[in-house]
Amino acid sequence: GNLALFSLSEDTAVGTQIYSLNGTDPEGQKVSYGLSFDPGAKEYFSVDPVSGNITLVEQLDREKHDSIDVHVSISDGRSQVVERVTIFVMDANDEKPEFQNMPAIINVLEVSYAKVKALWKNMDIIYLNPQSILFSMDRNSGVLRLKSGEMLDFEKTKTHFVTVIAKDGGGNFDGKEQFMSSSATLTINVIDVQDTPPSFIGTPYFGYVYEVSIPGSVIFIVEAKDGDVGNPNPIRYSFEEGDDGVFGINKTSGLITLLSHPINLKREIFNIKVKASEVSPEGRLMDYELTTLVIRVVDLNNNPPTFYGEKGPQNIFELTMYEHPPEGEILRGLRITVNDSDKGANAKFNLRLIGPGRMLRVVPQTVLNEAQVTILVEDSAAMDYEKHHFLTYKLLAVEIDTPERFSATADIVIHLLDTNDNAPKFSSDYYIARIPENSPGGSNVVSVTATDPDSGPWGDVQYSIYGSGADLFLIQPTTGIIYTQPWASLDAEVRSKYNFYVKAEDAEGKYSLAEVFVTVLDLNDHPPAFNDNFLETTMVIGAPVKIEAVDDDAEVPNNVIEYAIMKAEPDNNIFDINADTGEIMLKSYIKSMAIIQNITKQSDCTWSLVVQARDRGQPSFSTTAVIKIDITEATQLSGGPLGSFLMQSRNKPLQIVALLAGVICLMVIVTVIISTATFMRNKKSNRILPNRRVRRRQRNQPIWNIKNPFKKPENPGQKFRNVNYNNNVGNLVRHWSPPPPPCAPSLPPPPPPCFPGERQWVVPTVSAAVAAKPKKRPVTTRRDTVNNALVSELKMRLEQKSYTESLPGYLCRHHH
Repeated sequence: GNLALFSLSEDTAVGTQIYSLNGTDPEGQKVSYGLSFDPGAKEYFSVDPVSGNITLVEQLDREKHDSIDVHVSISDGRSQVVERVTIFVMDANDEKPEFQNMPAIINVLEVSYAKVKALWKNMDIIYLNPQSILFSMDRNSGVLRLKSGEMLDFEKTKTHFVTVIAKDGGGNFDGKEQFMSSSATLTINVIDVQDTPPSFIGTPYFGYVYEVSIPGSVIFIVEAKDGDVGNPNPIRYSFEEGDDGVFGINKTSGLITLLSHPINLKREIFNIKVKASEVSPEGRLMDYELTTLVIRVVDLNNNPPTFYGEKGPQNIFELTMYEHPPEGEILRGLRITVNDSDKGANAKFNLRLIGPGRMLRVVPQTVLNEAQVTILVEDSAAMDYEKHHFLTYKLLAVEIDTPERFSATADIVIHLLDTNDNAPKFSSDYYIARIPENSPGGSNVVSVTATDPDSGPWGDVQYSIYGSGADLFLIQPTTGIIYTQPWASLDAEVRSKYNFYVKAEDAEGKYSLAEVFVTVLDLNDHPPAFNDNFLETTMVIGAPVKIEAVDDDAEVPNNVIEYAIMKAEPDNNIFDINADTGEIMLKSYIKSMAIIQNITKQSDCTWSLVVQARDRGQPSFSTTAVIKIDITEATQLSGGPLGSFLMQSRNKPLQIVALLAGVICLMVIVTVIISTATFMRNKKSNRILPNRRVRRRQRNQPIWNIKNPFKKPENPGQKFRNVNYNNNVGNLVRHWSPPPPPCAPSLPPPPPPCFPGERQWVVPTVSAAVAAKPKKRPVTTRRDTVNNALVSELKMRLEQKSYTESLPGYLCRHHH
């Protein structure tokens, strides 16, 4: 390959290997390859001389260069062959369509159409329909037309803006299909044409002729304009009909005048057709428009309404009254009459009251000829002296049915007098004050302020205080300054918070309340104090000794105490102290008495420490205490190893807590095991047993005592054997004393007497029963109770008889 007839797309990326040169030498020598360009030409490619691989090194652009000439060479070192080849650059879709002659602005008549061209090199252009309801566009030719049935109207829209989009047919770019498009805005200016008739302005038209009018008086002026405002024609006016020869009109101005005296007019209403025609530049009449002018002949309304007072016509009325009168009250101090001397409709008018708010209302609102004017209170709350010292209203009378709409006005001025209608009001609902403790009596605490908008003595405010927390405070009645009692002594440690109420009251007893909160600020006025300034104690090595001091101040940092060892004898390097807790401990390197004796060179001594307790207040106070300490080794306490462990673990509370938790868990486990064993044993031995009754021996028989079977008997032959104390039947064998000789049956023996120190003998019996599920107890009647009693007595007699018969046999066997 020597690049002959090779083509390359313009969107090929720089650095791409595009070709491999291939050549041989007839003598079999190694060949090398080379590329060169014409002088001044841009070098688009490079070649590897050994492999012949050609690489693109510059970006291609077909729109600038559609072919590139290259000199390809091959050499064996001695001779070289050079060939000139042409590489064709293939087009890629990387350019947008381009419109010509932009911006596009065209002027068209109201019935025309427009055509727009788009150009792009050798590519098809597709026209998209513009976003307009009036226009349509041919997608291929680019002709813009009005849609069927649509027209351009200069009087509605003078300019149209149409957006046209040109889109190409698509092509390959960077290995994928790509479509390119561009848009342009076409401005269409509509040129007006004479297609709209003239139109009158201000219709409908009404004119009037009055009794005092004279010939030549102007009755009305009509006005019309050409509907084609882009290029209007002049207008000519004329009467079409209905003027009866008594009115005239100016042809160019539209001025209508009276030609005859009103007394000669035979009609009251004239309906005149007025014609407005366009005049062409040649003087020819063109389109025209008609309208109706209504002229009414009326009697002259020459008398406006007039307001009258007690002394004749008057336009200012004044009244003085207290604020907040009752709603609906009539302002009787105002005596106003209104009159219109015209007759009929000319004497009919409305009354209106114009002023601040809707405090007042006028009655009546419509008057014919004459009426007495009444002013009523509408909003009593708004008539407030504090807002308005006086009120000014306009009383307006306006004719209703007359064209002149004559009117008259009168001023109503109301001077308000103040009343005590407001209570004093504090500047705040509550006040917060702070005062240091130990402030001298009479010290100012806080100043409260209340205002009363009422005037005169009603606006004067008097202050007072009350409440459980007001005992130590006073207030100046006029200024509102709260201060402490002369004898008051404030102490934050005794009480730091006070609250009470302050009352602001006017001359008539109207008042308001506010709450005052006083905080007594703590001062550092108490030094720390030890419980005892001389202490004696014993310290076990490894366990600290704690001392404690108390500061009676109320707040931090005044009551925060720091501890320090000021002096220790006989040596200062033995002890440390925790500055926050006051725990005194030996230095960490002291583990035994031998170390202490080695430091002090004494076998036994008592240590004397001077400990200081200092608070953190400003100024700071301190106090000292002397502590005598005997140091001993840790020994086992009377509690054994546990006590020793607790002593050694005083500084390790977590170890103590872990030990206690282990002991508790062990006790719980043992308890569960014992309970489970007891339950299982009772469950295994729980069986149904026969019932036996307790039998009592006769009085003359010796008393039998049941002894503890776990105690070794003195005479085993005379004791019970295999005694069952769980009420369970086993191989129970009882040994009885020999019974007496048989005797006749007799009644059961009376109960034996009770002797002190002796226990009544009872024959041990065993009883058991299956416990059934408890049922609801039946209702027992009196008859059932009697029957149960008889049955019980019968059972007792039978048991006594059986006992009497069987007792001698038992006694005999026991004797043998």
